[in-house]
Amino acid sequence: MHRLSNTVIGFLNLFTLLASIPIIGAGLYMAKDSTTCENFLQTPLLVVGFIVLIISLAGFIGACFHVAWALWVYLVVMLLLIIVLMVITVFGFVVTSQGGGTQIPGRVYREYHLQDYSPWLRARVKDPKYWNNIRGCIFGSKTCAKVATWTPVDYLRNDMTPVQSGCCKPPTSCTYGQDPVMMVQDPDCYKWSNDPNLLCYECDSCKAGVLESIRRDWHKLSVLNVVMLILLIGVYSIGCCAFQNTRRAETDYPYGHNRMTKVRPRWDFYW
Repeated sequence: MHRLSNTVIGFLNLFTLLASIPIIGAGLYMAKDSTTCENFLQTPLLVVGFIVLIISLAGFIGACFHVAWALWVYLVVMLLLIIVLMVITVFGFVVTSQGGGTQIPGRVYREYHLQDYSPWLRARVKDPKYWNNIRGCIFGSKTCAKVATWTPVDYLRNDMTPVQSGCCKPPTSCTYGQDPVMMVQDPDCYKWSNDPNLLCYECDSCKAGVLESIRRDWHKLSVLNVVMLILLIGVYSIGCCAFQNTRRAETDYPYGHNRMTKVRPRWDFYW
């Protein structure tokens, strides 16, 4: 039974080793693609893929071939990964705790305001370098083309995604004539244009809609991170047992205090 942990760790790391191959492949494929949206994901995918590959390879070799130093590297990197994942999870819950949008009377969809989100997210989306990439991504995805043919009745009955609500129409505080007329002091009313290439892509409401989409996805990811942390801590505990078994096999220490030194290792040492 004391070798069961080695077997479990070996199978788990073989599975993650195989799983890292399509992750790296997806990152390399996106690196060759010029689409802005996919370029956002290529670096995280490559980093995660190579980290999983290295950790899994070290854990598999250490557990199956009784290589103590490989298991030691595996456990150290796994511990660092758990700590980093904890920090990211806590940070994710903090930055996604604000926002959610405002319900508009008589409408199904919500509207979003930039000041409702965390300062860190606002600072990121206000950076022209990042916003130009995001804007190009939204424009290339044809998100606003899906609501371009809506009638006024459709706006009353249909729901919208946060990006559609913020980027594809002016705020509700602006009324419609030939051009939107500002009813309250909302700067977005000046930024709105009927030009399909402009619309409200430079509005704060558009940036808020993007942040709302990020907030929702990040919140889901944070919940998933909690589950991953529980699994990683369990695997780390099994890995510690496997490391002790490997050290015991290398030094050939039997259980108990009265130890005997053997001339040759046990028959199953290299099995």
